[in-house]
Amino acid sequence: MCSNQSLLTSMVNSGVNCFRINLSHGTAEDKKSYFNLIRSIISDYDKTYPTILADLAGPKVRVMNLDKPIRLEKDQTVLVSSEKDGPDIIPVSRDLSFGSMAKDAKIMIDDGRICLNIIKKVSKGTFECKTIIPGEIKSRKGVNFLGITLSIPTLTEQDKIDLELALKNGADWIALSFTRSAEDYKIVQSRIIDLGYDVPIMAKIEKWEAIENLDDIIRVFDGIMVARGDLGVELPLERVPIIQKEIIKKARFAGKPVVVATQILESMIQLPAPTRAEVSDIANSILDGADALLVTGETAIGQHPGKVIDVLSSVIKETEKSIHVSSELIDNNINRGISNAISHAACSIAHDLDLDTIVTMTQSGATARFVSSFRPFAKIIAMTTLIKTFRQLSIIWGIEAIIVPKYESSDEIPDLAKKVLSEMNIETKNEKFIITGGVPVNVPGTTNFISVLDNHVQA
Repeated sequence: MCSNQSLLTSMVNSGVNCFRINLSHGTAEDKKSYFNLIRSIISDYDKTYPTILADLAGPKVRVMNLDKPIRLEKDQTVLVSSEKDGPDIIPVSRDLSFGSMAKDAKIMIDDGRICLNIIKKVSKGTFECKTIIPGEIKSRKGVNFLGITLSIPTLTEQDKIDLELALKNGADWIALSFTRSAEDYKIVQSRIIDLGYDVPIMAKIEKWEAIENLDDIIRVFDGIMVARGDLGVELPLERVPIIQKEIIKKARFAGKPVVVATQILESMIQLPAPTRAEVSDIANSILDGADALLVTGETAIGQHPGKVIDVLSSVIKETEKSIHVSSELIDNNINRGISNAISHAACSIAHDLDLDTIVTMTQSGATARFVSSFRPFAKIIAMTTLIKTFRQLSIIWGIEAIIVPKYESSDEIPDLAKKVLSEMNIETKNEKFIITGGVPVNVPGTTNFISVLDNHVQA
């Protein structure tokens, strides 16, 4: 549904600021055409095309191509193997080795519609299993191994090809599917650097291993996505809402953007209006502190993509009316360095002095992200000289990014900020605004000052 330029343009003008390109599907030419399509869409608001999130397929384990579907009955014994085919064998992705195994390890097929209990490990690539939830197994359905460590690469050979294609065609963010540990970041980042690029990486949290390594993953990755589809298969469903809240809280305190994805408006794939539960889910995600919500099937194959965006936009706007910077959030924050401390102070000052504008002069975007993590009532204006930072900040809550001319010294910053605010027609409350920046200028990671300025442009 979302391959029409006019439809995508209307979505952007309704509030969409980022499109995800799913690199799991299509030929190289198909994928290039998706990038070209998005780059052809210009927002009426900021006169640029939306941010592009390129989503790598990752090491997804699937049922191999079958001559015909396999029907499993309850209590039936069957082999699951990455080594061989044959009668009573479910063949899965090749070159897959099984490591350690928990006592209650299980195999889930087709998003948990079929469940197998593992009886024993026959070899490094084969399990003997007993059918717990029966059903029909078809080719290419996903397979999840619960309580089993897998020897699989962080990037498949296809991922390496897709990563290069995405970088060459303008990806602003890279999302890594099936992230398992902090080591995954180093592998992907090294590949990006070797290709001559500097693009942030988002970890998709959808594996049980990722939950066990959550703190380290949040520490090293540039952003986090709560991918609730596979996560709800890998873990008991009743745990997913609490885990979602935990991920959002930890990511916010680390100053990392967090995206909530999957089945947000699932009913609207077919129906023109959402359920009340879906509206509550959206509102709760926003209240918990999510930076962005990602709809996939609702717009990719759904019958009402435009209405989906309208619903999201209206619920988000209504919910955010209740969000203010709170003393509780400020007091409970764990400071992690100078940028975070200054961002913390900026929000506290805005709250105490009743000011409605915080300007961050930023190169890496880190200070703007930290300010955003406190959810201040004040507007956050991120001024940067770097186009890549401008584009990457578009998925961060509450930030309005703008490109400014390069400046040579900190003495130029006050007048430059006042001039830009005037050009943006932003009237600051009490004729004052807060500004943060760094000396030396134009160097990432040097935020070290905060000021309250009178908003008067000097002649």
